[in-house]
Formats: sequence, structure tokens, C-alpha cells
Amino acid sequence: MKFAKYLFTGILFGIVLTKSEVISWYRIYEMFNFQSFHMFGIIGSAVIIGIFIIQGIKGFEMKSSDDEKIQIKPKDPVFWRYLIGGTFFGLGWAMTGACPGPMFVLVGHGATIFLLVIASAMLGTFLYGLLREKLPH
Repeated sequence: MKFAKYLFTGILFGIVLTKSEVISWYRIYEMFNFQSFHMFGIIGSAVIIGIFIIQGIKGFEMKSSDDEKIQIKPKDPVFWRYLIGGTFFGLGWAMTGACPGPMFVLVGHGATIFLLVIASAMLGTFLYGLLREKLPH
């Protein structure tokens, strides 16, 4: 019962992703070919909402579910790491047709091939953890 709120939030998130067609390969294909504003509008809306939420967290000094103060660290000024990381993220998104959030929703919709994508993402995260100290940051 302790994790019921997280399960409910995940289910609600999956419904929103499905109804907004964010999990549609066709919508993602349209976005990468600059043929439709649909995905750009959703992503842009998420960025704007995120800005307001971060400002609210800072302004009201909100606490986490563990009753700890949420601290937001300033961004690292190193530009190249974001450019390289974003490029890999975009390439993975373009090759699989899904970013990390919708991957789980797609498995729930019966696209079990995304279990391989999730396993690959987890392997990549594990390898990054092993190599992190050797990579330029």
C-alpha cells in the first residue's frame, strides 16, 4: 500500500501518453521529419509546465515525499556533455521510436519488443555507471 500513489501516478501517466498519442510511432516520425507540430506542442507545453513547477518548488520550499527539502543544483556550464548526451538520446529515440517514458506504456499496450529496448537502456545505464569515472565530465 506504501507505493500505491506511485502505481496510480504511473497508470495515469500511461493514460495521458496514450490519449495524447505520444506513444504513436507515426507522431514521432512526423516530428523528426518536421511534418507536424503535434509532438513539438506537447514537448513545449511540458517544458513550460516544468518551468512553473520548478519555480513553485523553489518559491514554496517544497519537500519530497520523504519530508526532505528539495534542493535543485545549478546547471553545469559544460556545454559539450549536454550536446553529446542529447545527441545519443535523440538517436536512440529515432531508432526505437520511443523515449524512455513511453517505452513502458508500449509494453503495456502489447508491444513486447520494447522489453529488448528497456533491457538495452538498462544495460547502457549500467555501463555508464561503470565508466563514469573515466568519462570527461
